[in-house]
Amino acid sequence: MAKVFVELFGGLLIGIGTYAFLDKWRDLSGHVDWHGLVKLDTIYDIVLNISLVLIIAGAVVFVVSFAGCVGALRENTCLLKFYSLCLLIFFLLEMAVAIMGFVFPHTMQSMLEESFTDKIIHTYRDDADLQNLIDFAQQEFRCCGLSSEGYMDWSKNEYFNCSSPSVERCGVPFSCCINATDITSGLVNIMCGYGAQELSVAEASKKVWTSGCIEVVRSWAERNLYTIAGIALGVALSQLFVIYLGKTLEGQIELQKSRWSS
Repeated sequence: MAKVFVELFGGLLIGIGTYAFLDKWRDLSGHVDWHGLVKLDTIYDIVLNISLVLIIAGAVVFVVSFAGCVGALRENTCLLKFYSLCLLIFFLLEMAVAIMGFVFPHTMQSMLEESFTDKIIHTYRDDADLQNLIDFAQQEFRCCGLSSEGYMDWSKNEYFNCSSPSVERCGVPFSCCINATDITSGLVNIMCGYGAQELSVAEASKKVWTSGCIEVVRSWAERNLYTIAGIALGVALSQLFVIYLGKTLEGQIELQKSRWSS
């Protein structure tokens, strides 16, 4: 039953991702602009495309859970082996990321900053889904930019660069502002971050968040280390238990087949 719910969840992810993927390139007439629909020049074009990530994640979840479900119902050891192998690979990847995060947090922070900062900042206005995700992260974690440069990261964006002819030159997105929403009217002041890059860190800190999001998230993770470790351990044990059940069922099927053949 659990596999069926996971399979449905995978299908839901595929549906949501596909809708968002097509809607992003839908023109005003309601037709999808198929020309240039997908740009996959680098791995970042996949990783930073939220809708595409949802489709891929949903497809992986659907295929793996489908293999486990059909393998159990039809007593197919090949599908069960595929299911167990996929779960084992997921488990090992998660453990590798967890070890890197807990043992070498500063190294992982540097890797993330070097790999994603420029690309994410550059494509902020090119992808509405990514823009909404960045704005959400900056508001929730009270940060601005990604790297240790903090709010100055936005100088790498063509709209916020100080040499830009845009009215947003030398500014930062409104999601960086400490008080972006007007208390009386309840409206968001999208111009609250204008000119922030021209201010010193001390002056800018009165107006916008100045720390980068990766550093803020790392600090948050360190403060909640035991909680995160407990959740990660629970997930890991549940995955190992499912792998154990899959291998046990596989062994029982093979034993039963050997008895039939003899």
